[in-house]
Amino acid sequence: MNACNTKPENLLLAPWIWLEPSHGDLSAIDVSTPTQPSKQRFAIDVFRPLRVWLDSIQINNPKLAHQICQLVPAQCPFERDLKVFGHVLAHVPPMCKLNPVYDQVVALRFRALCYLADECGEDITSYC
Repeated sequence: MNACNTKPENLLLAPWIWLEPSHGDLSAIDVSTPTQPSKQRFAIDVFRPLRVWLDSIQINNPKLAHQICQLVPAQCPFERDLKVFGHVLAHVPPMCKLNPVYDQVVALRFRALCYLADECGEDITSYC
């Protein structure tokens, strides 16, 4: 690999680091010299490999789909209203939103439900 032909968009960084261009596309990244400061920013996300892996899981087995639907709850189990004598004292917000891979896990559960309903023709109302 010739160092002269290396472009910023061709650089392979660690899976949890990626370039964040200033104008939205990789061709807008400025390569800086030691005397000129760079305009590019690096974003670090340690959960990115896990998110990519969860998004890449293909559901093609009914047993796996059932296990995913049983493991992942339909709604956040931590959201609560604290009541005393019928009056709401406090509301505990859904803590699932703090989970960094929440969207990917919910999408995986949705793909499993769709597989069971569309491909296997099963009734999924017990998981809703």
